[in-house]
Amino acid sequence: MADAPVVVVRGEAYREVAPELARFTVTASARDRDRETTLTRLAERAAAVRVLLDAAGPAVERRETGQLRVWPETKRSGERVVAYHGSVTTAVTVADFTALGDLMLRLAEQDQVEVAGPAWALRPDSTAYREARHAAIADALARAREYAEALGARVTALVELADTGLAAAPPMLARAAYAGADDAPPELELDPQPQPVQAAVEARFTISEPVLG
Repeated sequence: MADAPVVVVRGEAYREVAPELARFTVTASARDRDRETTLTRLAERAAAVRVLLDAAGPAVERRETGQLRVWPETKRSGERVVAYHGSVTTAVTVADFTALGDLMLRLAEQDQVEVAGPAWALRPDSTAYREARHAAIADALARAREYAEALGARVTALVELADTGLAAAPPMLARAAYAGADDAPPELELDPQPQPVQAAVEARFTISEPVLG
């Protein structure tokens, strides 16, 4: 076995699969000359965002409060404060895409609230990754058999298998379309974008003695 001929191949697999998650951010802001007024308005607007997210129920799979900022606005010529600004951002993860557009619109209707996204993604433990790895291994074996057959030989054993990479595309932003009459609530149609998943392996197989004559 140690002296057996060896063939080295690379197996690859590429898939485009439906996204499993959509992520977007909601930022509530406030500004006023009085610091306490700014903080009060910011707290009220952040609370309104929380109420809407609570009302979404299980459609919201995860939410996390991100950066909270409060800063003074000063004149260029000195340190005199002319106003105070405040903002708080919440990252939202949704798995139920049927509720996504309506939820984003409801949030965007709030006073001094900015909504950005969504970005589509797969779960970290998505079966798409395992399926891509399996397909890459199958591709490596098929290539090894092709090379062996071209030499009049056959694959006899696996010597080594190395995972050279599993990659998914960065989160992709949605394509959005608005619809609805002036007297009807706005509707937002979102087109989830397929997520590319690519896997690659390198494999070494022993083969029987080639027939070179």
